[in-house]
Amino acid sequence: STAVPPGPPMYLDLVYIPNHSNRKNVDVEFFKRVRSSYYVVSGNDSAAEEPSRAVLDFLLEGKAQWDSNMQVTLIPTHDSEVMRQWYQDTHEKQQALNIMVLASSSTVFMQDESFPACKIEL
Repeated sequence: STAVPPGPPMYLDLVYIPNHSNRKNVDVEFFKRVRSSYYVVSGNDSAAEEPSRAVLDFLLEGKAQWDSNMQVTLIPTHDSEVMRQWYQDTHEKQQALNIMVLASSSTVFMQDESFPACKIEL
């Protein structure tokens, strides 16, 4: 897994969860130490487990150990079955931990493709 250096927690505004939110690279220690207002959850490959349900659960476990209840917003880059199922299964825990999942309601059109997008203001 991704090594998080020893020391106090790091507070950031925006964090991209490494390697398409794959559990091989992120563990609960990541979320205990890397504390952010916004996490980008990438990945759209269910065969590679990206995003990983375990990583989403690690966020809940890590956030539960923070000494504050600051709001956290998850920003998925794709609509995935894993994200939808996790959202439904853990919605009450998300609310208790002050975690919000940002749904995309905009579409960006570039050349011959279109994709969902979210606007983030920090």
